[in-house]
Parts: sequence; structure tokens; C-alpha cells
Amino acid sequence: MSTQSPYELSREHEEFRRTVRAFAEAEIAPHAAQWDREHHFPVDVVQKMGALGLFGLTAPEEYGGAGEDGDFTSLCVAIEEIGRVDQSMGITLEAAVGLGINPILTYGTDEQKQTWLPDLVAGERLAGFGLTEPGAGSDAGATRTKAVVENGEWVVNGAKQFITNSGSDITSLVTVTARTGEREGGRPEISTIMVPSDTPGFTAEKAYDKLGWHASDTHPLTFVDARVPEANLLGERGRGYAQFLATLDDGRVAIAALAVGCIQACLDMSLEYAGERQTFGGPIGRKQGVAFQVADLEVMLHASRLLTYKAAAMKDGGAPMKEFKQAAAVAKLYATESAVTATRIATQVFGGYGFMEEYPVARFYRDAKVLEIGEGTSEVQRMLIGRGLGLPVE
Repeated sequence: MSTQSPYELSREHEEFRRTVRAFAEAEIAPHAAQWDREHHFPVDVVQKMGALGLFGLTAPEEYGGAGEDGDFTSLCVAIEEIGRVDQSMGITLEAAVGLGINPILTYGTDEQKQTWLPDLVAGERLAGFGLTEPGAGSDAGATRTKAVVENGEWVVNGAKQFITNSGSDITSLVTVTARTGEREGGRPEISTIMVPSDTPGFTAEKAYDKLGWHASDTHPLTFVDARVPEANLLGERGRGYAQFLATLDDGRVAIAALAVGCIQACLDMSLEYAGERQTFGGPIGRKQGVAFQVADLEVMLHASRLLTYKAAAMKDGGAPMKEFKQAAAVAKLYATESAVTATRIATQVFGGYGFMEEYPVARFYRDAKVLEIGEGTSEVQRMLIGRGLGLPVE
């Protein structure tokens, strides 16, 4: 009988971790600061990530994926390790798989999968997921983008914002949520439609000037009579809202993995600096005020990692959806809030140097805040957790 904990990574997962870490330290870490300064999205490195197989970890072999050799836990390991050196590249991977590939893999027809997945799984192309709008974020039911059928085509009009991987040189399509009718009582019928990047009337506007994630590709999108074939409907008409909720459940765990990478980076940097920085005749790490802060980082790291990989194991093990949703929300809430705290602690350990952009700790400080916002804010996670406990939370 195996004595391995259900949340302890397997030997294969740890070997995979070492492979991804070696890649991240060789191909990403030396350039991350420059990409951040220049707001540069490194297409060549994204494609190297694809060649390593990182975009195919949840995909079947028939589309070029890992098949039985991959799983959701492997994806979380990859996101954590990439995020440990650069959060921008970490979110690029997370969004490419969780928001780009997985909806097509889960809800697409055979033809849609054959058309889009091979290039996406190979990392040669990227796909975005257009959900958020100027007036509809967590309240996705307030979606204003509309799509109507005319002569066998969907005609899409509206706008989306904060959409990752939506306007890069290798973006092939964006899947968008849109109102396609009304239900009884006036509730909107929400469907998801795939819009290729070269569709006339579809524009990825100028990239955002963001607080963090400078090397990540993020754009507002506009649709003005953008016409796509009626066959570009993804999944069942009117099920777009349910599809997006399921997509975000997985995404929350993946974002938690990104947060774990951030906390690990903060611990690594703080340990090194506390051992080297000399004050009053010795390293600052001998002072309780510093040592206690570094100890807190260790505690947050272990707790966040366990919550994250517990949820990932539940996903891979086919746990009941209600239980998985609760575990995903708990992991996302705790890990992301811990990551924000960890970057504040690390910056404090570095003192004045932590405020200087020449040190990576400053970049991680800027990058961390959005973890509490993207793919469901902390407030939404608390609402979901409360509902999972049986409370009538509105």
C-alpha cells in the first residue's frame, strides 16, 4: 500500500518540476527584467514553452498534447515554476491553456477541435477568452455584447476589456461571451462564440499600460458587425454562462499555482538577501524582526501550496463538482492574498533596495496585486465559499 499523501506530488511530477525550472531559469529569468521594462511580449520564448510541451499538458495526444502523460496537476506545476521567475510568462501559460485551449477542448465539436487545437497545443498560436466588459466583470449576467444570426452567420457587436493573449502576433482567435437572446423573465441568454483574430470588424485595441504583468499581452477588444460562421458557436447555445463558470473553477486553481510561484520567489529572494546583507556586524537574518518575517513566508508557502495541489488532485481525481468548486475558491483566495502579503514582506526585508526596480522584488510586488482580482476577485471567492457552506450569500 502506498504511503504517499494524496496531496504530495509524485516522483514524476517532481521530475517534471525540475525540467520546467531548468527551462525557466535558462530561458526566462535572465530576460524578465528587460521584458518588464520594455513591455515586451516574447513570442519566441512562448513558442519555446510550446516546444517543451507546456501548452499541451491537459490535451489528448491526437491534438499534439501529453495525453495520459499529463494532467491538471502538471499544468499547475508548470505555472508555478514559470511564475517563480516571471509572473508575466506564468499568466501567459495559465491563460493560454485555461482560457484559450480548455474551453475548446471541453465544449468544441470535433471539427472545431481539429481546426484550432493543434496549433494552440503546440504553442505556435494563442487564444483568448473574452468575458469581462466595461460594465460586466464578476456580474457576467450584465454582458452587453450581442450576437445575432443573419444568413448563416453570427454578427457580433460589443466590447471586452482586460483580455489576456488577445492581441499578440500569434493570437489566432478569441472566444467571447455574448447575449444571443432572452429567456423567460427577461434574463439574458448567454452563448460563447469563437471569433478568429483576422475577422473584419474585430479589433484588438492598443495594449494596456498596466501596473504589473508588463510582459503579458492584454488588450481591450471591440466588435463592430464582426461576422463569423454560425458553426463558430462553442458548446450549446444559451449555455455560455455555465461554461464560463466551469472554466473559471479550473482557472482559480491555476491562478493559485501562479501565486505559489510568487511566494516561493519572495522566500528565495528574502533568504538570500537576509543572509548576505550586513548591519551592526552581522547578517540581518540574525535579527528576530527579519527572521520572523521570513518564517511567515515559509508558512504561507506551505499552506498555499497544499491548498493548491489538493484542489488540483481533486480535479484530476474526478471529485464531485461541488467539493472541487469549494476547494478551488479556498485555494485561490488564500494563495493570492498570501502572495500579495509575501511581496510586501519581501520588499520590507530588502528595505530601500526593495523599492528599486533593479531588484526583482519590486517587479513581483507590482505583479502580485492582480492575483486578487483576475479570474474572480477575493470578494467573489468569499461569496462562493460562504455559499458552499450553506449560507444564503447574495
